[in-house]
Amino acid sequence: MLVYEYKLDGKKKQFKAIEEAICVVQFIRNKCLRLWMDGMNVSKNDLQTYCAVLAKDYPFACRLNSQARQASADRAYFAISRFYENCKEKKPGKKGYPQFQHNNRSVEYKKTGWKLDDDGKHLTFTDGCAIGRLHLVGNKQQKIETFPIKDIKRVRIVRRADGYYAQFCVKTERKVEHVPSGKQLGIDVGLKAFLTDSEGTIVENPRHYRKAEKKLKRLGRCLSRKKKKSANRKKAQKRLVKQHLKVQRQREDFARKLANAYVSSSDLIAYENLQIRNMVRNRKLAKSIHDAGWGIFLQWVNRYAFLHEIPVMAVPPHYTSQKCCDCSTIVQKSLSIRTHICPGCGVVLDRDHNAALNILQKALQNGTEGHSGTNEHVS
Repeated sequence: MLVYEYKLDGKKKQFKAIEEAICVVQFIRNKCLRLWMDGMNVSKNDLQTYCAVLAKDYPFACRLNSQARQASADRAYFAISRFYENCKEKKPGKKGYPQFQHNNRSVEYKKTGWKLDDDGKHLTFTDGCAIGRLHLVGNKQQKIETFPIKDIKRVRIVRRADGYYAQFCVKTERKVEHVPSGKQLGIDVGLKAFLTDSEGTIVENPRHYRKAEKKLKRLGRCLSRKKKKSANRKKAQKRLVKQHLKVQRQREDFARKLANAYVSSSDLIAYENLQIRNMVRNRKLAKSIHDAGWGIFLQWVNRYAFLHEIPVMAVPPHYTSQKCCDCSTIVQKSLSIRTHICPGCGVVLDRDHNAALNILQKALQNGTEGHSGTNEHVS
């Protein structure tokens, strides 16, 4: 499944109609959730049937396309089923009890309620919400019009800080021909350097949030000085959210390009199976760990490895920094010590380079054990 995204260009009246459609989606989802909370043992089909009842009782809900209403009910059922699955699996911590939604940002259409022009430059919504015809603005290399309409399974409108976007979910298979290079790499992610691989290559940490932190704080102060519920407060809030969105996109873009470069040039990649959720409990390092975005990078490594059909291995992180890659001697080091000096064999390496070599050795020793990521669904 591929997702093509375009920015929507239209009039204020059309964007207002989109907002009304998004509110209807939130209303239907919350109503379906209330039906379940009232003690009804509901199935997915029951919730979709309940959408027809809501359409009769509430005229504004009837204006939304019937399949879009069903997609809203599916969101409620997904939250309910996920809660039950977490309870059955006895997941530690909170089980994710379904909550009412207060800030929905999207509306999803299935096979009806929309029409794409033959040139792929305009999208028309034909239901009773009166959204009308919108211009699609996006990358010229994305050619949604080349796909048969029957392969477009979903059309989603998403609201972001800088405008509205249309997402097309296309059922197709993406094929990438991998050119073997004979490289096998171990990757050690960090904070001083974003990563160091087993060949000694160091990728500097871009620190997107740290660089934007001064501006974010200034925008936050401007927001706090504005009167609540005023137009100026909404403008200040929009400026702040747009800046956060920019940092998020910078981090995503960096992780995606770097992951693609490593997967394209390697035949095997090994990395530490870090418990990032636990690591951010350290109050002194939490902001830097979140800013680095290791999780996003490793997700993209797994996705691109799936496309290139190369193995990706997550190995246990124990003693990768302390153990000597040459003679396996344990050399105790604090975080402030950045150089590995082995008293046993005399090898001198950068701490992260030594860890990357140990990660690769662990992966090769384990063979296919610990193999992860290549069966992950790519979208």
